Amino acid sequence: MKQRIAIDMDDVMADTHAKFIQLYLAGEAPRYTLEQLKEKSFHELFDENEYQTISRRVYEPGFFRDIPVMEGAQDVIADLMQKYDVYVASAAQEFPNSLREKWDWLQEHFPAISWRNYIFMGDKSVLNTDFLIDDLPRNIRTFQGHGLLFTALHNRDETAYQRVNDWKEVAAVLL
Repeated sequence: MKQRIAIDMDDVMADTHAKFIQLYLAGEAPRYTLEQLKEKSFHELFDENEYQTISRRVYEPGFFRDIPVMEGAQDVIADLMQKYDVYVASAAQEFPNSLREKWDWLQEHFPAISWRNYIFMGDKSVLNTDFLIDDLPRNIRTFQGHGLLFTALHNRDETAYQRVNDWKEVAAVLL
């Protein structure tokens, strides 16, 4: 029997931060450049009101449907599927539109992953896989297997978990 891997979607398989950058730069009179937005998180740059305005966009229909694929994710996940049983574990319950949009996104960008391997949930502590690749330390903290923290601007100061900076590093660790 193969070992099992659960992989988070947002900011791991899907470049959600890039989507937020795209929406921000398309808005009225952005104050920050693309370079600044790639170096610091929105939480660091924006005041509370600005942060709430941009973060509310996740509730809009279509937000999750056209997020760019994280560079390298498709090739490495295809390789992982040769060695492991791969599951997509995404906290999709919080945002009403995200369930269908994430399902459609996975069908388009990762058609080799069966819909039977989609886990849309709220609490990842219930996962029973050998590995979890996630960008949120709180999910790895409650996970019973081996967690890999996928680097994102919002977790760059976290040092408690094994870190992978990109999909090449995921391949180096797991393949």
